[in-house]
Order: sequence, then structure tokens, then C-alpha cells
Amino acid sequence: MARMDDEMPWFRELSAEDRSWVSLIVQAGIKSFIDWYADEVRHPDLDGSAVAAQVFGAAPRALAGVISLQQTVDLVRLGIEVVESNLDDVLDPDDRRDVLGGVLRYGREVAFATAEVYARAAEVRGAWDARLEALVVDSVLRAEADETMLSRASALGWADRGAVAVVLGAVQPDRRGGDLFDEVRRAARAAGMDALCATQGDRLVVLLGGVEDAEKSARHVLAFFGDGPVVAGPVVEDLGHAHVSARSATSAHRAATGWPDAPRPVRADDLLPERALAGDGHARRHLVEEVYLPVAAGRDTLVETLAAYFASGRSLEGTARTLFCHPNTVRYRLRQVADITGLTPTDPRDAFTLEIALVLGRQSGRE
Repeated sequence: MARMDDEMPWFRELSAEDRSWVSLIVQAGIKSFIDWYADEVRHPDLDGSAVAAQVFGAAPRALAGVISLQQTVDLVRLGIEVVESNLDDVLDPDDRRDVLGGVLRYGREVAFATAEVYARAAEVRGAWDARLEALVVDSVLRAEADETMLSRASALGWADRGAVAVVLGAVQPDRRGGDLFDEVRRAARAAGMDALCATQGDRLVVLLGGVEDAEKSARHVLAFFGDGPVVAGPVVEDLGHAHVSARSATSAHRAATGWPDAPRPVRADDLLPERALAGDGHARRHLVEEVYLPVAAGRDTLVETLAAYFASGRSLEGTARTLFCHPNTVRYRLRQVADITGLTPTDPRDAFTLEIALVLGRQSGRE
């Protein structure tokens, strides 16, 4: 114990309880060696599993998370050195060589047993982490964010770096689970982000933390999705609000077949018209409140001009004839619509979104 205190700084930093467990492991190792050596004639073979049970059996599994494998190997090495240095005091010179050989052989088996214990602990921890990660992602998808969910995410190493976005797409049919998730997390970390992953049926769901631009962030993990659309939900302030991003991403992924030429990845908000047509109430409200009503609140002629523009097949001259004005006036009004909504009426995709918003706004009866 004195040498452990002197030569192993990490041992001094352990809690009193953990230090006592380490002491018990050392004592169990020495006792196990004595019992085996005394009975070596009848049982010359060493069983690694039996050694592991005898030496580490009493210690709690959590101790493997307190003391690293390297520290445990150092502990075994120190134990062998202490036994070697005291052999002359307790043995005749004729017996020393045989006992020393037994010590070295037993020490080797303890080292192998140590590696086995840590490998099993890592396997159990990995399986537990995978279940925990799936629970966190499922809680986000179900909009069940609470302190328990946040605590689980923290236990998985989620650093809470700030803004969060959910990326969703098809899972690669031949790649599911641990290795895939590890690669996603490594790619996210390389880009300065956190990541939590899970598969939901045939979908891969990735929660990204530390996001500034959802679409750009999604590109860093794009290669890990299968064929088909990959959707990035809107950026939200933290993990507690990630269900908002997940809801939009899920709705957009279902509706994405309505836009076969959508970019990959595509922002969920870029699929608002398809989502609205598929019955997404949130998308409908967004188009009414964020697109139609701001246009209607502008000049009285903007909605009228927009409607005439669509009715004329998006012809500036046709719109001007309908409204009895100059084509430049139509251009000016359409630029005003673009300034208000961020959507350009002369762009085919933006025009489609504006037309759906116009229909929904009229149906809502709001002005």
C-alpha cells in the first residue's frame, strides 16, 4: 500500500471507498496465487475466467470506470515487483526460483484476466450507451424532453454546445448500429459538433449540436445515410427544443417524394408547400403567418398583383394588362413581395411556394 501511495499518483486521488476496493483486489490476488501455488501439483493449469472471478469478483463493476486498464496493469506489475522483492525474506534460496516462475506465470494470467474484465465492461457499457442513446433520440421524436432526457444525453457525452438541428434520412440497409454511429459521431466531432444517433425503422436520425446552419451541418454526415432524401430540420436553441426540429424534419421527409429534384440534403422549410399539401398543420400555419399575411399587410395591391401574375402564367406583360399598369410596375411589386418574404416570384420553386401560401391564406380568411 505504501508503494502504491508513493509511485501511483492516481491512487492517492481515489476516494476512500475506491482505495479500499483496490486494496481488496490486491489482497485477493495474493491469496489466489498462494492457494493456486499450494495446489499446483493437482491443478497445474490456470483458468483465466477463474482467476478473474477470484481477483476481481468482489469489486463493483463501476470500479472499471474509475480505474483505467493501464492503471490496473501498472497495479499488477507493482504487485509482482513487491512479491519478488520479498521472496528472499520468506523462502529458502532453493525454492526461490520455482516460486518466482509461478509468480510470473500467475501475473501473466492476471494481466490477461484484467484485459478480459475490461473488455466485458466495455461491451456492457457500449450496449448500455446504445440503449441510452436510442432513448434520448426517441424522447426527442416524441417531444418528451425533460430533465431525465437531458441527463441521459449528458451521460453520453453531449456537451450542450448550443443550437441543435435534427437530420433525418434512410438508413443504409447493410449498416446499422454501433460502427455506423461511431463514424457519424467522429465526423460530427471533426466539424466541431456533438452527435447522437438512432435508427427508427428504416430511418437514420442524427441529432447535431453546435449547429449554425442546418443544411451545411447536415453535409458533414450526409455520406452515412442511404439512398433517398435527407432532410435537415430547422435550427433550435438547445436539446430541450430539439423536438421542434425533429417534427419538421419528419414531416418534410414524408413529403419529400413530392419534390423529386430536391437537393440533398434539403432544409425542412424548403419543403413547406409539399408538407402543407400532405396535411402538415404546422406547415400550413407557417405559410399563412410568415408568407401570406406579411404580403397582405403590405400594400393592398401586392396580393392582387401576385394572384394576377400566377393567373397569367407568370407573364409580366399579361399581369400588366390584367391590372392596367406598366410591366415595370409589376416588376416593382414583385420585388416588394421578395423583400417581404424572401421568396422570389420569378423563381419557379419560390413561385410554387408563394402560390400555395396564397391559396392557404385565402382559405384561412385572415388578412
